[in-house]
Amino acid sequence: MPKAADLVIKEVTLLIEPVLEGMDVELVDIEYLSEQGRWVLRIYVDQEGGITLDGCARVSREIGDLIDVKDILQHEYVLEVSSPGLNRPLRKEKDFLRSFGNKVKVRMVAPVKGRRNFTGYLRDYRDGILYLDINNDLVPLPRADVEKANLVYEFKN
Repeated sequence: MPKAADLVIKEVTLLIEPVLEGMDVELVDIEYLSEQGRWVLRIYVDQEGGITLDGCARVSREIGDLIDVKDILQHEYVLEVSSPGLNRPLRKEKDFLRSFGNKVKVRMVAPVKGRRNFTGYLRDYRDGILYLDINNDLVPLPRADVEKANLVYEFKN
């Protein structure tokens, strides 16, 4: 049975995704967790060219009332809307497809070749398999077994 937080995330996703699409804003991720004794609903959004602070505030206004009206959360919470940042999480198939050539960090549910953590360049994604170039060795990782994946920002000199 899914945890309560997972159910909240699922309900919020179904509620706000159509609204965000109408605003030309992409839903990147949602977190719902207790931090320092308060519940936080953290929504990460992005859009073509990057989301601004004003864009995040506009999204917050649009979805905040909607979430409250639908009474999904039964207690007080803090709504935070922000950009995914430089280490953007990769969750959906399209996230992986647009990340070809970029450095990514992947944590697997179960070990692959005796390890769970991999960092390398995403060279391909096909038939549900991520292909990471790690020191010129192409390592296949089943996307279904990915626990967490993020872009790794590389500073240019």
